[in-house]
Amino acid sequence: MKEKTVSDAVNFRRSVRVYDPEKTIDTEKVKKCIEQATLAPSSSNLQLWEFYHIQSEEFLKEVAKVCYNQPAAKTAQELVIPVVRLDLWQQRIQANVDFIKKSNAGKEQKKIQGALDYYQKTIPKLYRGSQKITGFLNSLKSNWDGRKKVTYREVKAGDLRVVGHKSTALAAQNFMVSMAAFGYDTCPMEGFDSVRLKALLQLPKAAEISMVIGCGLRKEKGVYGDRFRIPFEEVYFKK
Repeated sequence: MKEKTVSDAVNFRRSVRVYDPEKTIDTEKVKKCIEQATLAPSSSNLQLWEFYHIQSEEFLKEVAKVCYNQPAAKTAQELVIPVVRLDLWQQRIQANVDFIKKSNAGKEQKKIQGALDYYQKTIPKLYRGSQKITGFLNSLKSNWDGRKKVTYREVKAGDLRVVGHKSTALAAQNFMVSMAAFGYDTCPMEGFDSVRLKALLQLPKAAEISMVIGCGLRKEKGVYGDRFRIPFEEVYFKK
């Protein structure tokens, strides 16, 4: 099967609720699509995500149960679960610092100091705000500074949580479009018991599941109805 263009893949992608058990997908291609997911942009390039690729038939059944056995989970040949790992911010900062130093080896320190300061000073101050008290104090300072100058205001714990989910959702979209390019179907699901699913995946308390994505090839009636979108002129504004 010839791979689709990006535009073709976007148009092909639908939320498929029922997958055909007689048609198989290539696990290695799914893994390749997860690799494509990791090329998505993320806030400050921290890549605060992980992806769990569920292939075992028994484990698929267990995950489907905590997804209410909805058809998109129960009939999926494989599942991919993007997880937000805001708690890994220190490790991911260090990974960026190490990369900057390695890729700029031999260059003048002045030329890379700005990037290093960003990761070693600015970003740690922000992500310490993932603790509620620190985030509240950061917010007070941000509001005070914002009276006189342009100021970044999304500094509270809840704000950082949103940032983590936004970045992970961008990666999930990369994954689904990549799957569509292969002619594979997906369905992102938010209907699941997060506590039980975290226990199944043996995730730490601080981790958060962004969504569960069913993967397979659609049955004839696997798409529930025609695509509906709000008219473009109602959501497009030119200034």
